[in-house]
Amino acid sequence: MAIRGSLKEASLPDVLQLLAMGQKTGCLSVSHRNNFGYIYFDRGRISYASVVNRRDRLGDMLVKTGLITQTQLDSTVELQNRRRDERLGHLLVEQGVIGAKQLDDAIDVQIREAVYFLFTWNEGTFNFEADVIPDPHDHLVSINPESLLLEGARRVDEWGLIEKKIPSFDIVFQMERKRVLQSDAELTDEQAAVLALVNGERDVQAIIDESGLVEFEAGKALYGLLAAGFIHRVGKSARALPAVSESRADEHLNLGIAFYKTGMFDEALREFRRVMELRDGDSTARFYVGLVYSRQGNWAEASAAFVECTSHAGASAAAFHNLAFTLEQQKRYEEARAALDEAMRRGGNEHARVHTSIGIVSLLSGDLNGADAAFTTARPFFGRRPPSAAWYHYAALAKALLGQTSRAAAILTEGVAANPRSAVLLNNLAAVLERVGEYDAALAAVERGLQEEPGMAQLHKTLGDLRYRATRYDEALESYVRATKVSPDLGADVYLKLGNIRLRRREREEAVRSWERALELDPDNAIVRTNLESIRQVF
Repeated sequence: MAIRGSLKEASLPDVLQLLAMGQKTGCLSVSHRNNFGYIYFDRGRISYASVVNRRDRLGDMLVKTGLITQTQLDSTVELQNRRRDERLGHLLVEQGVIGAKQLDDAIDVQIREAVYFLFTWNEGTFNFEADVIPDPHDHLVSINPESLLLEGARRVDEWGLIEKKIPSFDIVFQMERKRVLQSDAELTDEQAAVLALVNGERDVQAIIDESGLVEFEAGKALYGLLAAGFIHRVGKSARALPAVSESRADEHLNLGIAFYKTGMFDEALREFRRVMELRDGDSTARFYVGLVYSRQGNWAEASAAFVECTSHAGASAAAFHNLAFTLEQQKRYEEARAALDEAMRRGGNEHARVHTSIGIVSLLSGDLNGADAAFTTARPFFGRRPPSAAWYHYAALAKALLGQTSRAAAILTEGVAANPRSAVLLNNLAAVLERVGEYDAALAAVERGLQEEPGMAQLHKTLGDLRYRATRYDEALESYVRATKVSPDLGADVYLKLGNIRLRRREREEAVRSWERALELDPDNAIVRTNLESIRQVF
């Protein structure tokens, strides 16, 4: 289910309430001018939220609350610069600086603040894409959206008042030192922190950044100081814009990555192209262009993007791996294998996904033993995590084609346990279980698959096969008809069986039409040709 709209027509709290009541899973992305934020839902509860290009305040929040020192934060940030794929919070826990529970609480606050900040946007657009999940590295929570709505509404009301006094973040304030010294008013911690930074030079954005406060807390503190006459406005900052701004390119790159993660591919391409205009030959932007085209199924364009990525001397294993995938989709298996060999030479020899891809290309090329060996090699590299759904699918297929049906069933059983909502794995498991004579278990698997994805043609065909072999021909007919409505080119086999059932029902013309369609899909099918010749001789 996709939901799109304007924040002028439907407020963000209303949209959150709708998604919570519907127990939806997916990503709600919100854009406002050049700002972009997203909120992930898991069965109606918020699991993650962030605002792109808004400074990550997790470290600042931990320092402010006294959980870590500034020195500990600085050393961990330095470590993160060397281990870029890992989150700051995870590194702090790994080093024993904070506990896992403390990290959970801090991230919970961080996510709530991101949602509250998005509540202040009353213009822009929103877009919800079902079943989009957060990055595997993100630290997830489980927050009831209703618990945010009351606090969010209060903040929105207060923010409306704050904006009247502080309409932009480039305003500069000066302290009324004499008045502050003469007053015996008791300041809040936030007001004291902000007042110490007001010097007639820092603008509001600089005060927010250096105080470690979120926008609402800093704005509220400034509003109170203004109301008390402790500060006054002296002008605006002159923020110089470099001729070719690195920060602008980074902002477009961050926006593009956020759009990509939330399934907004056209918007992502727009941002990545802007990056390449500002930084000619930016390899990260070019890599993501290839990923976007891959997600859109534009394989030729994706290949071209990854070829350009791999043309540089320092190209990564990931670039060659993704190039191989796009070539595989175009059935250019020899070229795909060459790209995978290069990925192996560049460090991919210890990556589970690279070995899995070698197995898939080998399987599609007809090298069953080579494929089986590659999948066996890939398995240990997944570590403690279960293998990917693709590994289970193709590893089981290789075993089945090698005649090791029981082993294929075992792999798929494990795969379904690890991916209980994968309709493809459930379908494959049903097919294999039926072949080893476990009819009831096969039927249960296919019915589970249809609950997850009722529009999947192959599931209806598998259910039809189960019913056909059990001589439940009328029910099989119903399943096959549904399958062919969803996918008219599903295969000659389904039309052969449709013709057989029609003939049993003495529906001669329908039987002939079914077999003729089977022959169109597979002109060399001798059984279909014999059936057609026989029925024409009899009638």
